[in-house]
Amino acid sequence: MAYPTTPTFATMGVESVDPTIFTETVSGRVQSRKIASQKWKFTASYPPLTRDEFSPVWGYLMAQRGRHKVFTVVIPELSTTRGTATGTVTTSATAAGLSLVPVTGLTGTLKIGDFVKFAGHDKVYAIMADLTGDGDLSITPELVRPLGTETVIYNNVPFTVRMANDIQTFKVGKGMIFTNEVDFVEAL
Repeated sequence: MAYPTTPTFATMGVESVDPTIFTETVSGRVQSRKIASQKWKFTASYPPLTRDEFSPVWGYLMAQRGRHKVFTVVIPELSTTRGTATGTVTTSATAAGLSLVPVTGLTGTLKIGDFVKFAGHDKVYAIMADLTGDGDLSITPELVRPLGTETVIYNNVPFTVRMANDIQTFKVGKGMIFTNEVDFVEAL
């Protein structure tokens, strides 16, 4: 079940969590090793809401039972391409671990920094270079699993998430005005 689309978020904080094992000696020697486990984290804040506006959001949050349930959320400000892409864009077979994905059917442009998702994946990827027309779509992180012929979702990209913690809070102010902040983490 998708997260409620109204009311809309007032602000959205985005984090890319890309773990690295990192050590540095006193002499300055550095060792680092990349861990293939990137995920997105979000902090969404609502504008001041009336009780009637806030209640559906609160009910949805409580139904998720903290970090237990997985759901999708579309972040309007980030989930649509800034480019001019139209049409059905599809991938060719691509192995896991690669960051260039051959695509066909692209009319227009997909822009660097936009998000995409492949129809058979829960993972969301960021575009690393503009692409106009057919060609190799540069993404980060690398593919977490192989692709077949799949549709590229570039508008209304749904992030598969769970709550980032088990405690949900809200504040009620003068005049019964509610404020709330919600933390999501990508669930893979």
